[in-house]
Amino acid sequence: MMKWVLFSPELYYVVMAAVFFFMSLERQAEPRKLYKWAVILSGVGVLATVLGARLQGTLFFDAYRIDLFSQVFKILIAIGTFWVMLVCSELKGVDERRHAEFYFLMTICTLAMMMLVSAVELLTIYITLELSSYSLFLLVPMRKHDGEYAETGIKYFMIGATASAMMLFGLSYLYGVTHTTYVAEVVKALPRVFNQPAAVLGLVLALAGFLFKQALFPFHIWAPDVYQGSTNQVAAYIATGSKMAAAAMVIRFIGFGNADSGYFVQLLMVLSVLSMTFGNLVAIIQKDIKRLLAYSSIAHAGYMLIGILTMTEQGYASAIYYALAYLIMNFACFMVIIKVADDGHNLQIKELAGLHKRSPLLAMTLMLGLFGLAGIPPTVGFTGKFLVFAAALKKGYLILVIIGMVNATLSLYYYLIVIKAAYLLKPVREYLPVRVDGVTRSLSIALVVLMICVGIFPDRFMQLTEAAAAALLM
Repeated sequence: MMKWVLFSPELYYVVMAAVFFFMSLERQAEPRKLYKWAVILSGVGVLATVLGARLQGTLFFDAYRIDLFSQVFKILIAIGTFWVMLVCSELKGVDERRHAEFYFLMTICTLAMMMLVSAVELLTIYITLELSSYSLFLLVPMRKHDGEYAETGIKYFMIGATASAMMLFGLSYLYGVTHTTYVAEVVKALPRVFNQPAAVLGLVLALAGFLFKQALFPFHIWAPDVYQGSTNQVAAYIATGSKMAAAAMVIRFIGFGNADSGYFVQLLMVLSVLSMTFGNLVAIIQKDIKRLLAYSSIAHAGYMLIGILTMTEQGYASAIYYALAYLIMNFACFMVIIKVADDGHNLQIKELAGLHKRSPLLAMTLMLGLFGLAGIPPTVGFTGKFLVFAAALKKGYLILVIIGMVNATLSLYYYLIVIKAAYLLKPVREYLPVRVDGVTRSLSIALVVLMICVGIFPDRFMQLTEAAAAALLM
Protein backbone atom coordinates (compact mmCIF):
# COMPACT_ATOMS: atom_id res chain seq x y z
CA MET A 1 0.00 0.00 0.00
CA MET A 2 1.26 3.46 -0.86
CA LYS A 3 2.20 5.43 2.23
CA TRP A 4 0.16 8.51 1.28
CA VAL A 5 -3.07 6.49 1.60
CA LEU A 6 -2.49 6.37 5.37
CA PHE A 7 -2.64 10.16 5.38
CA SER A 8 -5.69 10.39 3.10
CA PRO A 9 -8.23 11.78 5.65
CA GLU A 10 -5.80 14.54 6.60
CA LEU A 11 -4.98 15.26 2.95
CA TYR A 12 -8.69 15.67 2.26
CA TYR A 13 -8.96 18.35 4.94
CA VAL A 14 -5.89 20.09 3.52
CA VAL A 15 -7.74 20.34 0.20
CA MET A 16 -10.91 21.46 1.98
CA ALA A 17 -8.97 24.22 3.76
CA ALA A 18 -7.48 25.32 0.42
CA VAL A 19 -10.99 25.62 -1.06
CA PHE A 20 -12.11 27.96 1.72
CA PHE A 21 -8.85 29.88 1.53
CA PHE A 22 -9.41 30.71 -2.13
CA MET A 23 -13.06 31.52 -1.41
CA SER A 24 -11.88 34.02 1.21
CA LEU A 25 -10.06 35.90 -1.56
CA GLU A 26 -13.32 36.69 -3.37
CA ARG A 27 -14.43 40.29 -3.03
CA GLN A 28 -18.13 39.54 -2.80
CA ALA A 29 -19.16 37.35 0.17
CA GLU A 30 -21.93 34.82 -0.56
CA PRO A 31 -22.94 33.27 2.80
CA ARG A 32 -25.46 30.77 1.36
CA LYS A 33 -22.96 29.47 -1.17
CA LEU A 34 -20.25 29.16 1.48
CA TYR A 35 -22.65 27.32 3.80
CA LYS A 36 -23.58 24.80 1.13
CA TRP A 37 -19.93 24.15 0.34
CA ALA A 38 -19.14 23.79 4.05
CA VAL A 39 -21.89 21.19 4.57
CA ILE A 40 -21.01 19.22 1.43
CA LEU A 41 -17.26 19.21 2.03
CA SER A 42 -17.52 18.39 5.74
CA GLY A 43 -20.00 15.59 4.94
CA VAL A 44 -17.57 14.12 2.40
CA GLY A 45 -14.88 14.53 5.07
CA VAL A 46 -16.82 12.22 7.41
CA LEU A 47 -17.06 9.65 4.61
CA ALA A 48 -13.33 9.93 3.84
CA THR A 49 -12.49 9.47 7.52
CA VAL A 50 -14.78 6.46 7.90
CA LEU A 51 -13.25 4.84 4.80
CA GLY A 52 -9.83 5.23 6.43
CA ALA A 53 -10.91 3.65 9.72
CA ARG A 54 -9.09 0.36 9.12
CA LEU A 55 -5.84 1.89 7.94
CA GLN A 56 -2.76 0.96 9.97
CA GLY A 57 0.86 2.02 9.77
CA THR A 58 3.33 4.76 10.59
CA LEU A 59 4.55 7.86 8.76
CA PHE A 60 7.21 10.56 9.06
CA PHE A 61 9.95 8.43 10.60
CA ASP A 62 7.45 6.75 12.96
CA ALA A 63 6.37 10.08 14.46
CA TYR A 64 2.84 9.60 13.15
CA ARG A 65 0.85 6.47 14.01
CA ILE A 66 -2.32 5.36 12.26
CA ASP A 67 -4.22 2.74 14.28
CA LEU A 68 -7.80 2.04 15.32
CA PHE A 69 -7.49 4.29 18.37
CA SER A 70 -6.51 7.34 16.34
CA GLN A 71 -8.97 6.58 13.53
CA VAL A 72 -11.95 6.27 15.93
CA PHE A 73 -11.21 9.71 17.34
CA LYS A 74 -10.71 11.13 13.84
CA ILE A 75 -14.20 9.92 12.98
CA LEU A 76 -15.62 11.57 16.11
CA ILE A 77 -13.82 14.84 15.27
CA ALA A 78 -15.07 14.71 11.66
CA ILE A 79 -18.65 14.05 12.81
CA GLY A 80 -18.46 16.90 15.31
CA THR A 81 -17.21 19.26 12.59
CA PHE A 82 -19.94 18.16 10.18
CA TRP A 83 -22.66 18.69 12.78
CA VAL A 84 -21.38 22.18 13.60
CA MET A 85 -21.25 23.05 9.88
CA LEU A 86 -24.88 21.94 9.57
CA VAL A 87 -26.04 24.47 12.16
CA CYS A 88 -24.15 27.37 10.56
CA SER A 89 -27.02 28.23 8.21
CA GLU A 90 -27.77 31.31 10.33
CA LEU A 91 -24.23 32.39 11.17
CA LYS A 92 -25.31 35.83 12.35
CA GLY A 93 -22.73 36.02 15.08
CA VAL A 94 -19.97 36.46 12.46
CA ASP A 95 -19.69 39.25 9.91
CA GLU A 96 -20.69 38.00 6.44
CA ARG A 97 -17.35 39.13 5.02
CA ARG A 98 -15.59 36.72 7.40
CA HIS A 99 -17.63 33.58 6.76
CA ALA A 100 -15.02 32.12 4.43
CA GLU A 101 -12.29 32.71 7.01
CA PHE A 102 -14.54 31.18 9.65
CA TYR A 103 -14.91 27.93 7.68
CA PHE A 104 -11.21 28.00 6.78
CA LEU A 105 -10.09 28.25 10.40
CA MET A 106 -12.52 25.57 11.50
CA THR A 107 -11.18 23.24 8.80
CA ILE A 108 -7.56 23.95 9.79
CA CYS A 109 -8.44 23.27 13.42
CA THR A 110 -10.08 19.98 12.46
CA LEU A 111 -7.02 18.99 10.45
CA ALA A 112 -4.73 19.85 13.36
CA MET A 113 -6.81 17.83 15.82
CA MET A 114 -6.79 14.83 13.50
CA MET A 115 -3.03 15.05 13.29
CA LEU A 116 -2.86 15.46 17.05
CA VAL A 117 -4.56 12.13 17.79
CA SER A 118 -2.11 10.30 15.48
CA ALA A 119 1.03 12.07 16.68
CA VAL A 120 3.27 9.81 18.78
CA GLU A 121 6.36 12.01 18.95
CA LEU A 122 6.62 14.81 21.50
CA LEU A 123 7.48 17.70 19.17
CA THR A 124 4.87 16.57 16.63
CA ILE A 125 2.29 16.49 19.40
CA TYR A 126 3.26 19.99 20.51
CA ILE A 127 3.14 21.49 17.02
CA THR A 128 -0.23 19.97 16.13
CA LEU A 129 -1.69 21.03 19.47
CA GLU A 130 -0.51 24.59 18.89
CA LEU A 131 -1.96 24.64 15.36
CA SER A 132 -5.37 23.63 16.69
CA SER A 133 -5.12 26.07 19.60
CA TYR A 134 -4.19 29.08 17.47
CA SER A 135 -7.05 28.34 15.09
CA LEU A 136 -9.42 28.54 18.06
CA PHE A 137 -7.68 31.66 19.36
CA LEU A 138 -8.66 33.32 16.06
CA LEU A 139 -12.17 31.85 15.88
CA VAL A 140 -13.26 33.06 19.33
CA PRO A 141 -12.83 36.84 18.74
CA MET A 142 -14.48 36.71 15.28
CA ARG A 143 -17.83 37.42 16.89
CA LYS A 144 -19.59 40.64 15.89
CA HIS A 145 -19.23 43.56 18.31
CA ASP A 146 -15.72 42.26 18.94
CA GLY A 147 -14.99 45.16 21.28
CA GLU A 148 -17.47 43.72 23.74
CA TYR A 149 -15.81 40.30 23.68
CA ALA A 150 -12.20 41.31 23.03
CA GLU A 151 -11.28 40.48 26.61
CA THR A 152 -12.46 36.91 26.08
CA GLY A 153 -10.13 36.38 23.13
CA ILE A 154 -7.18 37.92 24.95
CA LYS A 155 -7.82 35.87 28.09
CA TYR A 156 -8.12 32.66 26.05
CA PHE A 157 -4.85 33.39 24.25
CA MET A 158 -2.92 34.31 27.41
CA ILE A 159 -4.07 31.27 29.39
CA GLY A 160 -3.50 29.03 26.37
CA ALA A 161 0.02 30.36 25.89
CA THR A 162 0.76 29.73 29.57
CA ALA A 163 -0.50 26.15 29.38
CA SER A 164 1.53 25.66 26.20
CA ALA A 165 4.70 26.89 27.93
CA MET A 166 4.09 24.52 30.85
CA MET A 167 3.58 21.63 28.47
CA LEU A 168 6.76 22.41 26.52
CA PHE A 169 8.69 22.62 29.77
CA GLY A 170 7.30 19.19 30.76
CA LEU A 171 8.19 17.69 27.39
CA SER A 172 11.76 18.89 27.85
CA TYR A 173 11.91 17.08 31.20
CA LEU A 174 10.54 13.90 29.60
CA TYR A 175 13.20 14.11 26.93
CA GLY A 176 15.85 14.76 29.55
CA VAL A 177 15.06 11.66 31.61
CA THR A 178 14.25 9.28 28.73
CA HIS A 179 16.63 10.63 26.03
CA THR A 180 13.99 10.21 23.32
CA THR A 181 11.03 12.12 21.89
CA TYR A 182 9.14 9.06 20.62
CA VAL A 183 6.12 7.98 22.63
CA ALA A 184 6.90 4.27 22.25
CA GLU A 185 10.39 4.78 23.63
CA VAL A 186 9.17 7.06 26.40
CA VAL A 187 6.66 4.37 27.45
CA LYS A 188 9.46 1.83 27.75
CA ALA A 189 11.79 4.20 29.61
CA LEU A 190 9.35 5.80 32.07
CA PRO A 191 8.87 2.79 34.39
CA ARG A 192 12.63 2.69 34.97
CA VAL A 193 12.89 6.40 35.80
CA PHE A 194 9.52 7.08 37.40
CA ASN A 195 11.15 7.25 40.83
CA GLN A 196 12.93 10.38 39.66
CA PRO A 197 11.11 13.65 40.49
CA ALA A 198 11.98 15.02 37.03
CA ALA A 199 10.03 12.21 35.36
CA VAL A 200 6.90 12.80 37.44
CA LEU A 201 7.17 16.58 37.06
CA GLY A 202 7.70 16.26 33.32
CA LEU A 203 4.66 14.04 32.87
CA VAL A 204 2.45 16.31 34.99
CA LEU A 205 3.55 19.48 33.18
CA ALA A 206 3.18 17.81 29.79
CA LEU A 207 -0.35 16.83 30.74
CA ALA A 208 -1.11 20.49 31.51
CA GLY A 209 -1.53 21.30 27.83
CA PHE A 210 -4.03 18.50 27.30
CA LEU A 211 -5.86 19.17 30.56
CA PHE A 212 -6.18 22.79 29.40
CA LYS A 213 -7.84 21.64 26.17
CA GLN A 214 -10.16 19.38 28.16
CA ALA A 215 -10.92 22.14 30.71
CA LEU A 216 -10.07 19.92 33.66
CA PHE A 217 -9.63 21.65 37.02
CA PRO A 218 -7.42 23.68 37.64
CA PHE A 219 -6.92 24.40 33.91
CA HIS A 220 -10.61 25.27 33.49
CA ILE A 221 -10.55 29.02 34.05
CA TRP A 222 -10.86 29.88 30.34
CA ALA A 223 -13.92 27.74 29.59
CA PRO A 224 -16.90 29.75 30.97
CA ASP A 225 -15.74 33.07 29.50
CA VAL A 226 -14.81 31.54 26.14
CA TYR A 227 -18.12 29.68 25.84
CA GLN A 228 -20.00 32.87 26.67
CA GLY A 229 -17.86 35.24 24.61
CA SER A 230 -17.64 33.21 21.39
CA THR A 231 -20.41 32.71 18.84
CA ASN A 232 -22.82 29.88 19.57
CA GLN A 233 -21.38 27.82 16.70
CA VAL A 234 -17.78 28.25 17.88
CA ALA A 235 -18.80 27.36 21.43
CA ALA A 236 -20.48 24.21 20.05
CA TYR A 237 -17.30 23.34 18.15
CA ILE A 238 -15.08 23.83 21.21
CA ALA A 239 -17.48 21.75 23.31
CA THR A 240 -17.58 18.84 20.84
CA GLY A 241 -14.81 18.40 18.28
CA SER A 242 -12.13 20.09 20.37
CA LYS A 243 -12.98 17.95 23.40
CA MET A 244 -12.59 14.76 21.34
CA ALA A 245 -8.99 15.60 20.47
CA ALA A 246 -8.26 16.56 24.07
CA ALA A 247 -9.73 13.30 25.37
CA ALA A 248 -7.66 11.27 22.90
CA MET A 249 -4.41 12.89 23.95
CA VAL A 250 -5.12 12.68 27.68
CA ILE A 251 -5.76 8.95 27.24
CA ARG A 252 -2.58 8.50 25.21
CA PHE A 253 -0.44 10.52 27.59
CA ILE A 254 -1.74 8.89 30.76
CA GLY A 255 -0.95 5.62 29.01
CA PHE A 256 2.68 6.72 29.46
CA GLY A 257 2.38 6.07 33.17
CA ASN A 258 2.77 2.85 35.08
CA ALA A 259 -0.18 1.19 36.83
CA ASP A 260 2.01 0.92 39.93
CA SER A 261 2.89 4.63 40.03
CA GLY A 262 0.75 5.37 43.11
CA TYR A 263 1.54 9.06 43.49
CA PHE A 264 0.65 9.79 39.88
CA VAL A 265 -2.68 7.95 40.18
CA GLN A 266 -3.43 9.79 43.43
CA LEU A 267 -2.77 13.11 41.69
CA LEU A 268 -5.20 12.17 38.89
CA MET A 269 -7.80 11.16 41.51
CA VAL A 270 -7.51 14.54 43.20
CA LEU A 271 -7.88 16.34 39.87
CA SER A 272 -10.91 14.21 38.99
CA VAL A 273 -12.67 14.88 42.31
CA LEU A 274 -11.91 18.62 42.24
CA SER A 275 -13.05 18.91 38.63
CA MET A 276 -16.34 17.08 39.21
CA THR A 277 -17.15 18.92 42.42
CA PHE A 278 -16.14 22.41 41.32
CA GLY A 279 -17.89 22.14 37.95
CA ASN A 280 -21.17 20.93 39.43
CA LEU A 281 -21.26 23.38 42.34
CA VAL A 282 -20.57 26.48 40.25
CA ALA A 283 -22.96 25.38 37.48
CA ILE A 284 -25.86 25.59 39.94
CA ILE A 285 -25.80 29.39 40.08
CA GLN A 286 -25.48 30.05 36.33
CA LYS A 287 -28.16 31.95 34.41
CA ASP A 288 -26.49 31.89 30.99
CA ILE A 289 -26.94 28.42 29.49
CA LYS A 290 -23.57 28.44 27.71
CA ARG A 291 -21.79 29.20 30.98
CA LEU A 292 -23.79 26.41 32.60
CA LEU A 293 -22.64 23.96 29.93
CA ALA A 294 -19.06 25.21 30.32
CA TYR A 295 -19.03 24.33 34.01
CA SER A 296 -20.80 21.09 33.14
CA SER A 297 -17.92 20.27 30.77
CA ILE A 298 -15.46 20.76 33.63
CA ALA A 299 -17.40 18.20 35.67
CA HIS A 300 -17.59 15.74 32.75
CA ALA A 301 -13.83 15.97 32.25
CA GLY A 302 -13.60 14.67 35.82
CA TYR A 303 -15.98 11.79 35.12
CA MET A 304 -14.00 10.76 32.05
CA LEU A 305 -10.76 10.88 34.03
CA ILE A 306 -12.17 8.25 36.41
CA GLY A 307 -12.03 5.70 33.60
CA ILE A 308 -8.66 6.88 32.30
CA LEU A 309 -6.80 6.81 35.62
CA THR A 310 -7.50 3.09 36.05
CA MET A 311 -4.79 2.63 33.39
CA THR A 312 -6.47 -0.56 32.18
CA GLU A 313 -7.83 -1.55 28.80
CA GLN A 314 -11.37 -1.56 30.22
CA GLY A 315 -10.87 1.92 31.66
CA TYR A 316 -9.57 3.34 28.38
CA ALA A 317 -12.44 1.71 26.48
CA SER A 318 -14.98 3.22 28.87
CA ALA A 319 -13.37 6.66 28.46
CA ILE A 320 -13.57 6.39 24.66
CA TYR A 321 -17.25 5.42 24.94
CA TYR A 322 -17.80 8.36 27.30
CA ALA A 323 -16.22 10.69 24.75
CA LEU A 324 -18.67 9.40 22.11
CA ALA A 325 -21.59 9.89 24.50
CA TYR A 326 -20.45 13.40 25.42
CA LEU A 327 -20.18 14.40 21.76
CA ILE A 328 -23.78 13.36 21.08
CA MET A 329 -25.32 14.83 24.25
CA ASN A 330 -23.45 18.11 24.26
CA PHE A 331 -24.05 18.81 20.59
CA ALA A 332 -27.79 18.14 21.08
CA CYS A 333 -27.89 20.88 23.73
CA PHE A 334 -25.87 23.35 21.66
CA MET A 335 -27.98 22.73 18.55
CA VAL A 336 -31.07 23.79 20.50
CA ILE A 337 -29.25 26.90 21.78
CA ILE A 338 -28.21 27.86 18.24
CA LYS A 339 -31.73 27.44 16.87
CA VAL A 340 -33.55 29.21 19.71
CA ALA A 341 -31.06 32.12 19.70
CA ASP A 342 -31.04 32.31 15.90
CA ASP A 343 -29.83 35.91 15.96
CA GLY A 344 -26.62 34.79 17.69
CA HIS A 345 -27.20 36.31 21.14
CA ASN A 346 -26.27 34.57 24.38
CA LEU A 347 -29.26 32.56 25.55
CA GLN A 348 -30.46 32.89 29.13
CA ILE A 349 -32.17 29.94 30.79
CA LYS A 350 -35.36 31.96 31.28
CA GLU A 351 -35.60 32.45 27.50
CA LEU A 352 -36.32 28.73 27.14
CA ALA A 353 -39.70 29.24 28.85
CA GLY A 354 -42.47 27.63 26.85
CA LEU A 355 -40.09 25.92 24.42
CA HIS A 356 -42.24 22.77 24.42
CA LYS A 357 -44.99 24.79 22.75
CA ARG A 358 -42.75 26.81 20.44
CA SER A 359 -40.92 23.70 19.20
CA PRO A 360 -41.78 20.33 20.81
CA LEU A 361 -39.01 18.53 18.89
CA LEU A 362 -36.26 20.89 20.06
CA ALA A 363 -37.60 20.75 23.62
CA MET A 364 -37.45 16.94 23.57
CA THR A 365 -33.93 17.00 22.09
CA LEU A 366 -32.78 19.39 24.83
CA MET A 367 -34.44 17.32 27.55
CA LEU A 368 -32.81 14.06 26.41
CA GLY A 369 -29.42 15.78 26.02
CA LEU A 370 -29.61 17.13 29.57
CA PHE A 371 -30.91 13.82 30.94
CA GLY A 372 -27.94 12.15 29.27
CA LEU A 373 -25.48 14.64 30.78
CA ALA A 374 -27.07 13.98 34.17
CA GLY A 375 -26.69 10.22 33.68
CA ILE A 376 -30.37 9.26 33.74
CA PRO A 377 -31.24 5.89 32.14
CA PRO A 378 -31.79 4.77 29.43
CA THR A 379 -29.72 7.53 27.77
CA VAL A 380 -26.19 7.14 26.44
CA GLY A 381 -24.95 9.31 29.31
CA PHE A 382 -26.10 6.76 31.89
CA THR A 383 -24.31 3.95 30.06
CA GLY A 384 -21.15 6.05 29.78
CA LYS A 385 -21.09 6.81 33.51
CA PHE A 386 -21.87 3.18 34.34
CA LEU A 387 -18.92 1.98 32.27
CA VAL A 388 -16.35 4.37 33.76
CA PHE A 389 -17.60 3.65 37.29
CA ALA A 390 -17.48 -0.10 36.61
CA ALA A 391 -13.88 0.16 35.39
CA ALA A 392 -12.93 2.10 38.53
CA LEU A 393 -14.70 -0.36 40.83
CA LYS A 394 -12.88 -3.27 39.21
CA LYS A 395 -9.63 -1.48 40.07
CA GLY A 396 -10.78 -0.99 43.66
CA TYR A 397 -11.47 2.77 43.61
CA LEU A 398 -14.73 2.57 45.59
CA ILE A 399 -14.43 5.99 47.27
CA LEU A 400 -13.80 7.68 43.92
CA VAL A 401 -16.89 6.02 42.43
CA ILE A 402 -19.03 7.11 45.39
CA ILE A 403 -17.83 10.71 44.97
CA GLY A 404 -18.61 10.47 41.26
CA MET A 405 -22.13 9.20 41.95
CA VAL A 406 -22.76 11.97 44.50
CA ASN A 407 -21.64 14.54 41.94
CA ALA A 408 -23.85 13.00 39.24
CA THR A 409 -26.80 13.33 41.63
CA LEU A 410 -25.84 16.91 42.41
CA SER A 411 -25.77 17.78 38.70
CA LEU A 412 -29.42 16.77 38.40
CA TYR A 413 -30.41 20.02 40.09
CA TYR A 414 -29.13 22.45 37.49
CA TYR A 415 -30.04 20.25 34.51
CA LEU A 416 -33.60 20.03 35.84
CA ILE A 417 -33.70 23.84 36.17
CA VAL A 418 -33.18 24.09 32.40
CA ILE A 419 -35.76 21.37 31.67
CA LYS A 420 -38.20 23.09 34.04
CA ALA A 421 -37.79 26.32 32.06
CA ALA A 422 -38.50 24.55 28.76
CA TYR A 423 -41.54 22.61 29.96
CA LEU A 424 -43.08 24.27 33.04
CA LEU A 425 -42.29 27.98 33.08
CA LYS A 426 -44.54 30.49 31.39
CA PRO A 427 -42.67 33.12 29.37
CA VAL A 428 -42.71 36.60 30.88
CA ARG A 429 -43.12 37.96 27.36
CA GLU A 430 -44.18 36.42 24.09
CA TYR A 431 -41.24 34.86 22.25
CA LEU A 432 -41.26 34.30 18.53
CA PRO A 433 -41.84 30.73 17.28
CA VAL A 434 -38.65 28.77 16.69
CA ARG A 435 -38.06 28.08 13.01
CA VAL A 436 -37.19 24.43 12.49
CA ASP A 437 -36.11 23.64 8.93
CA GLY A 438 -35.73 20.20 7.40
CA VAL A 439 -32.04 19.92 8.28
CA THR A 440 -32.67 20.78 11.92
CA ARG A 441 -35.63 18.41 12.13
CA SER A 442 -33.63 15.53 10.66
CA LEU A 443 -30.63 16.27 12.88
CA SER A 444 -32.82 16.46 15.99
CA ILE A 445 -34.45 13.12 15.24
CA ALA A 446 -31.04 11.53 14.56
CA LEU A 447 -29.64 12.84 17.85
CA VAL A 448 -32.67 11.62 19.81
CA VAL A 449 -32.33 8.15 18.27
CA LEU A 450 -28.59 8.09 18.98
CA MET A 451 -28.99 9.19 22.61
CA ILE A 452 -31.47 6.37 23.25
CA CYS A 453 -30.19 3.56 21.02
CA VAL A 454 -26.48 3.93 21.84
CA GLY A 455 -27.46 3.91 25.51
CA ILE A 456 -29.73 0.86 25.37
CA PHE A 457 -27.68 -1.13 22.86
CA PRO A 458 -24.03 -0.27 23.62
CA ASP A 459 -22.57 -3.67 22.68
CA ARG A 460 -21.32 -2.86 19.19
CA PHE A 461 -19.95 0.49 20.25
CA MET A 462 -18.22 -1.11 23.23
CA GLN A 463 -16.64 -3.69 20.94
CA LEU A 464 -15.27 -0.82 18.85
CA THR A 465 -13.97 1.09 21.88
CA GLU A 466 -12.40 -2.05 23.34
CA ALA A 467 -10.63 -2.71 20.06
CA ALA A 468 -9.45 0.92 19.98
CA ALA A 469 -8.15 0.65 23.56
CA ALA A 470 -6.36 -2.57 22.68
CA ALA A 471 -4.71 -0.82 19.71
CA LEU A 472 -3.58 1.97 22.05
CA LEU A 473 -1.79 -0.50 24.33
CA MET A 474 -0.07 -2.45 21.58
